[in-house]
Amino acid sequence: MYPPAPPAPHRDFISVTLSLGQGDDGSKAQRRRSCWRKWKQLSRLQRNVILFILAFLMLCGLLSYISVADQWKAPGGRSAREQRARPANPPILPAPQKAAADPGDGPVRPPQRPQRHARRGPPNLQIRAPDRDAQGRRQDGSRRREGAVDEAHQQQNPPRTVVSWRGAVIEPEQGTELPSRRAEAPSRPSSWGPRILKHVAAPNERQKAVIDAFRHAWAGYRKFAWGHDELKPVSRSFSEWFGLGLTLIDSLDTLWILGLKKEFGEARRWVSRRLQFQKDVDVNLFESTIRILGGLLSAYHLSGDPLFLQRAEDFGNRLMPAFQTPSKIPYSDVNIGTGVAHPPWWTSDSTVAEVTSIQLEFRELSRLTGVRKFQEAAEEVTRRVHALSGKKDGLVPMFINTHSGLFTHMGVFTLGARADSYYEYLLKQWIQGGKRDAWLLEDYLEAVAGIQRHLLRRSEPSKLAFVGELAHGRFSAKMDHLVCFLPGTLALGAHHGLPAAHMDLARELMDTCYQMNRQMETGLSPEIVHFNLHAQEGQKDVQVKPADRHNLLRPETVESLFYLHRLTGERKYQDWGWEILQSFNTYTRVSCAALPPGVPPPAQSRGASPLGRVPAVHTRTDQVPPGPSARPGQLCAPWGGHGAPAPQDAARPRCPPHRRSLGPGPAAWCVRQWVPGSSGDRHRLWRPRSPLVTRGNHK
Repeated sequence: MYPPAPPAPHRDFISVTLSLGQGDDGSKAQRRRSCWRKWKQLSRLQRNVILFILAFLMLCGLLSYISVADQWKAPGGRSAREQRARPANPPILPAPQKAAADPGDGPVRPPQRPQRHARRGPPNLQIRAPDRDAQGRRQDGSRRREGAVDEAHQQQNPPRTVVSWRGAVIEPEQGTELPSRRAEAPSRPSSWGPRILKHVAAPNERQKAVIDAFRHAWAGYRKFAWGHDELKPVSRSFSEWFGLGLTLIDSLDTLWILGLKKEFGEARRWVSRRLQFQKDVDVNLFESTIRILGGLLSAYHLSGDPLFLQRAEDFGNRLMPAFQTPSKIPYSDVNIGTGVAHPPWWTSDSTVAEVTSIQLEFRELSRLTGVRKFQEAAEEVTRRVHALSGKKDGLVPMFINTHSGLFTHMGVFTLGARADSYYEYLLKQWIQGGKRDAWLLEDYLEAVAGIQRHLLRRSEPSKLAFVGELAHGRFSAKMDHLVCFLPGTLALGAHHGLPAAHMDLARELMDTCYQMNRQMETGLSPEIVHFNLHAQEGQKDVQVKPADRHNLLRPETVESLFYLHRLTGERKYQDWGWEILQSFNTYTRVSCAALPPGVPPPAQSRGASPLGRVPAVHTRTDQVPPGPSARPGQLCAPWGGHGAPAPQDAARPRCPPHRRSLGPGPAAWCVRQWVPGSSGDRHRLWRPRSPLVTRGNHK
């Protein structure tokens, strides 16, 4: 036998086998198999949810890229800073400045002239040193001249970014930009001076008539109601609404535009010395914004006087408590002395037109002062209305609750009172903001489409286009004079790149608004008209109810005529405005009338606050007080006895025994017997039923 083999020696180590390359590939494959195995282990619902989320994220990213690229990518691939289009009209107004002291009535310093270059030619030719070689100088000079011509052409015709929006060609512009800090506001001039062009063409006969009419109305206000809200022309007194000189402030821009420097200086001194906002009085947010705040801002832009901007900022601060509501929808009234805001005593609602028609003024106040709160508060209102339900194809109801922030009185849609200027301010905010707020444009275009779909009809027999009302699904052929803002708004939108069909509709509606004046005996539109939808023999397109046969000297028609005349260049719109001015002069202007005992005033003793909003289109004049030189029992014809003569064959209308007639000819009014002191300056007018001569027969 052999002896057993000796045991193997003990080795104190381990063996490790390394695989180069194969192990990594195997682990990757294993991980792929592991992920796939985990995916297969998920339920079908889980897999579908994950796939849906991924697809949704990809779609959102794609849409965001397309939207950004479509709006801001310039044709030449320039940077975002260079892609901004230049403003259509470069800013030439003075930068806002807060003066430490009131400029007073000291001497006015003429505006400084811009520095002129010592050498002629574009500036880029003046800073280049001459070349050594004459031939090189000629070649470089030729190239520089070509470059200068190209540069000048680009400056005159800057490239504009074109955005497509529902078939409309829209060109973003440099608009109102809110400063990030008050310190960034531009420096303000230390003095102000007249900025009327030196070489102004002499006014023609029509322009002289406009200026004379305004002077006549202003003289009555200055003599009998200076510094008060409104003139009562018949009683030669005044009435107060807020006690803030509404007529004076609202007429500052008109005084400047008409070149009435003396009258403007007197009004400015009143604003500087007498206007006080620290008083315990409730003001309507909407009315005070468009008249006082808007009037002060307009006066500042035209004159450059920092006094108006100071007063505008002070007044804007006093209006801010109205925005402190649970819904951010402002109250209708605010006390500018105590800072307490509240809704009307009869309801907690505000009208949609009032809360959405203050944005232009507050946004501009923020731009000029650098204070963000004005624009932020006003824009928040528009954004909340934008997000509300209850609209009908862009049309909004008339009321909104300040506590809940929701529409009330649903189902009634109109472009008349309580809703009209909402649509106007949508477009103008979009333009004011440089056409960058697409949601404003979307709301405006949707509203115009809704108007065409639900409210636009044609009358019989003349097929006049008009905008009616919709109440709980039933159409009413009722159109307020307020709706005549729409032709001008549509024309303004078409001018800024919206569809040309808007201009076509503007022309049709403008003709309708003109006919609302022309078909009346006085040539003045009533407050409300009703159109005939069914052809009937002997009937006109327009009918007026007795309660609506009054004219409040509203500016909507002449404002739209101004837009149409400026944007189309057609003289007929100016001629129509001239006819309306003549009618106002004939039937509302009283130059010298002393009312005898027992005879009532011939017209409402109330003058409209804005004495002339659109003087360039021969706008209206206000009623003026009777002069003191008339004898008792004498009644003077309009324009001091130069009224329109009545036809010889027109019989004088006869009034009932208990009423008296005022004025000669067929335009006479029959009035009730008037007891002095019983009704103040209020009265009731009665139209005689005898045959009347239409306006077209006795121009």
